[in-house]
Amino acid sequence: MIDPTRRRFLASTAALAAFAATGRGQQPESKPATAPPQPAQPPQPAAPKAAIPLEKRRFGATDMEVTVLGFGGAEIGYQQVDQAIVEKLLNSALDAGLNVIDTAECYAGSEEAIGKAVANRRKEYHLFTKVGHMEQGKAGWTAASIEKSIDRSLQRLKTDRIDLVQLHSCGKDILEAGECIEALEKARKAGKTRYIGYSGDSTTALYAIETGKFDALQTSVNICDQECLDLTLGKAKARNMGVIAKRPIANAVWRSETQPDNGYVVEYWKRLQKLDYDFAKGDTRNSQSPDGAAGTALRFTLAAPIHVAIVGTSNPARWRQNAELLKAGGALPKDRIDAIRARWKAVAEAGWTGQT
Repeated sequence: MIDPTRRRFLASTAALAAFAATGRGQQPESKPATAPPQPAQPPQPAAPKAAIPLEKRRFGATDMEVTVLGFGGAEIGYQQVDQAIVEKLLNSALDAGLNVIDTAECYAGSEEAIGKAVANRRKEYHLFTKVGHMEQGKAGWTAASIEKSIDRSLQRLKTDRIDLVQLHSCGKDILEAGECIEALEKARKAGKTRYIGYSGDSTTALYAIETGKFDALQTSVNICDQECLDLTLGKAKARNMGVIAKRPIANAVWRSETQPDNGYVVEYWKRLQKLDYDFAKGDTRNSQSPDGAAGTALRFTLAAPIHVAIVGTSNPARWRQNAELLKAGGALPKDRIDAIRARWKAVAEAGWTGQT
């Protein structure tokens, strides 16, 4: 289930003209006494910046080629980001090369904001959303509720089809009942979604993979959450599933000197204190270079067998900054990946399971 704490980022030319009129023996040119005023020219909008040549990966067995860096819509919904900022954020990200937008029906106003901002550019991005929380408890996982939720998402997102609809972190018992999976299959057959997936972690994600019913898996992968690297990602790859990495920079918990108030990120913060990575402390943790904490964390996640990492933000400049960071840093060297994995294996506790 979704953690509720998550619901709480010309110059003037006069002098030159006078010189030209009086210099080298030339006489000033007389001006008409009643010269008509020149109409003011409206300011021209700045040309969009060039797209950043990001790596693209084939999303499992689907026909989608996805940029390795996607956009996650939770933050703009839960933080109720102003619509003008959302429009600037998403349009500038699309201009920079973004082609994956992931959201969910329960992310407050996220779906509506995305639909208003970029529905007119629908052909430029792959659109993912999630279902299961339109109603409380098990009622949200019935076929009727899921169908209503998908129909509502289509309206909110101002589109006639979604590229991927995912079950949003339901338990294994819900998956075993099968009704929710059948509802997604029905929606796919009806053309409301092109592909279906499961978003979740740990042993429930493993069960979802092993059903063979899903085209995609969305799961937590980061420096503080590595269970999936041994438990699920290899199996998802063997089945040629598309894989989305959520929480790819561990909610940047290295920014907090003391335990955060936000309960959603506390577990990662506690783990990081024990993992004690060198790149996540001291001056390095705030470095904006590819070898800083954010750059290292993101590049570590992208070294896993995943296809796209979704990062949420409310800062219109952030997606381009992250994309430029990836371009500048390239792949994380194997020795650094091995060091992060070795540290995890040395200190990870039995209860350090995948965090939804």
